[in-house]
Amino acid sequence: MVSLDSSAALISSSEAPVFPAPVLDRLDRAEIWCREHGQRLTETRRQVLGLILSDVKPSGAYDLLAKLRATHANAAPPTVYRALDFLLETGLIHRIERLSAFVGCTHAIDCGHGCDHAQWGVHRAQFLICRGCGKARELEQDSVAVVLLEAARAVGFQPESATIEIEGLCAVCQRKDKAADSDQA
Repeated sequence: MVSLDSSAALISSSEAPVFPAPVLDRLDRAEIWCREHGQRLTETRRQVLGLILSDVKPSGAYDLLAKLRATHANAAPPTVYRALDFLLETGLIHRIERLSAFVGCTHAIDCGHGCDHAQWGVHRAQFLICRGCGKARELEQDSVAVVLLEAARAVGFQPESATIEIEGLCAVCQRKDKAADSDQA
């Protein structure tokens, strides 16, 4: 479990940024999820998660730090990194290696039907990363992950995590490219 020192306690409710209602709902569900799993979503962890969930694109650690510093001048990198470590360990966020950035786990927070998608073991994630707009979309294709995990186990490998990152163009960027091509013709 990740412990926080006094620098992590710098974010109090009165100083916290205000998040839109859908993000607040996801934060409340994340807090319930943590409590049910014997963990604590501290105010700092909640703020970092809220910043990640508020952004349509993956967030880098220093981007998160800059956003925290907008309301908390004394925020420091270790504070953000400890919060990110906790959120990663609990499966509430994912790290997109290709971008060195973080996104909220849509399956752990948004499921809504009581499943425990963010299990404390092998968490499977697949991402579609748009090279045009920079957005990342998490997929829920367990069949892909199951095939890879079974293949790994068949050769005696014990997987601890499985993440697939696929880069390309989202539907919106494809339409923009087609429109730009037709304008040039």
